[in-house]
Amino acid sequence: MNAPLHGHALPHDPRRRLLLAAGGGLLLAAVLPRPAGADEAVEIGMSGTPSGSQVWFRPRGLLIRPGQAVRWVNRDAGNVHTSTAYHPANGRPLRMPAGAKPWNSDYLLPGQSYTVVFEAPGVYDYFCLPHEHAGMVGRIVVGDVDAAPPYADTDARLPPAAAAGFPAVAAILKQGRID
Repeated sequence: MNAPLHGHALPHDPRRRLLLAAGGGLLLAAVLPRPAGADEAVEIGMSGTPSGSQVWFRPRGLLIRPGQAVRWVNRDAGNVHTSTAYHPANGRPLRMPAGAKPWNSDYLLPGQSYTVVFEAPGVYDYFCLPHEHAGMVGRIVVGDVDAAPPYADTDARLPPAAAAGFPAVAAILKQGRID
């Protein structure tokens, strides 16, 4: 008859099972695919010429899938930028799906970034608050949408350079990315 081993983990020790379960969970986390989220964001650069005479988002048109994240990064060494949704909450006309949550990055200094996860399919138009009049606008298409020009009824309420700056939805659907 064997005497019990004191101070050693026996096969029925709950601490050992917990440790083994945790290790198995780590293994599964490393092997199983994960849904796209903020850590797998598609990047949009915010930049401009050194004099600040021209500013832009690159890409300015982007196709993503629902649940995917977009990260705006200010790559402009001498300027601040924002990523701001066209939405009444931001003092602008609605140019995004009605039920989607609006965003405003606030001012991003050089090197700073801001991330949004897009859940609802649709067309999302956005702008840079200090540079909207210079045409610094962008468009994100989430999922399968109608290629008809959206939001034409609100174009007259935007600065002319902004209204002219949006890439066509059909082009975004075809190319996936418009610089």
